[in-house]
Amino acid sequence: MTPVILLAAEKESAEVTDWAARIGWVVGLALFVALVYWLMREGWKWRGTLQGDLPPLPGAPDDPGPAKLTLSGRYHGSTTAGQWLDRIVAHGLGTRSRADLTLTDAGLDVVRPGASDFFVPAAALRGARLDKGIAGKVLTEGGLLVVTWAHGDKLIDSGFRSDRAAEHNEWVDAINSLTKTDTTEGAER
Repeated sequence: MTPVILLAAEKESAEVTDWAARIGWVVGLALFVALVYWLMREGWKWRGTLQGDLPPLPGAPDDPGPAKLTLSGRYHGSTTAGQWLDRIVAHGLGTRSRADLTLTDAGLDVVRPGASDFFVPAAALRGARLDKGIAGKVLTEGGLLVVTWAHGDKLIDSGFRSDRAAEHNEWVDAINSLTKTDTTEGAER
């Protein structure tokens, strides 16, 4: 029994003798990671260039009126409507961030600390729904508020997640009733 314990106690790990090879591997790995990061960044910039025909985002009006609803949560990104993986990155729409939403009769005001704010006029709103994913972000069924709106000649889906997910249904109802009102008023004119 004693010889087994002595053998186990005598084993040591081998000393590193080839420091140059080890440093070379670490430097090579670091360069590979930097290259992959650079390629991802260039791809993001290229996508923004391809979407350069998207007009600038409108700003909020000076007096948008009283707030119907407010929401605090996260903005998860915007995509081409109906194509949940076709992320739109032009004008900062691809940047995930915190967001404060305010719905008024004038439209939807999206305030994003650390990212570009934008405003969706009521006439541009096309509807809202609950969904489970947008632009690489997948949540539970109905965990994402998706607002569809028109900008230029493009329909856009923007995904939001409230800090209190129970608010989502109220937002869907309010936006859909606002879009029906606008459609009805437009038909009467």
